[in-house]
Amino acid sequence: MADESEQDPIEPRAVNVGHAWERAYWARRFMVPVEQVEAAVAEVGDDPARVAAHLGRDWPGHEPAT
Repeated sequence: MADESEQDPIEPRAVNVGHAWERAYWARRFMVPVEQVEAAVAEVGDDPARVAAHLGRDWPGHEPAT
């Protein structure tokens, strides 16, 4: 049983694609190719919720632990 006093990890506030490891992280997070993440950021900016919506993904993109 999960401890209800535990808080969710802090979600990133921006989709940073400045480094290869960051692009790889976001591609895995949104489950899309790196190129789609880069294109989404170029089109809608670096807000994770907007990028996720543009990619047709949920944000924060994972189910809470039960």
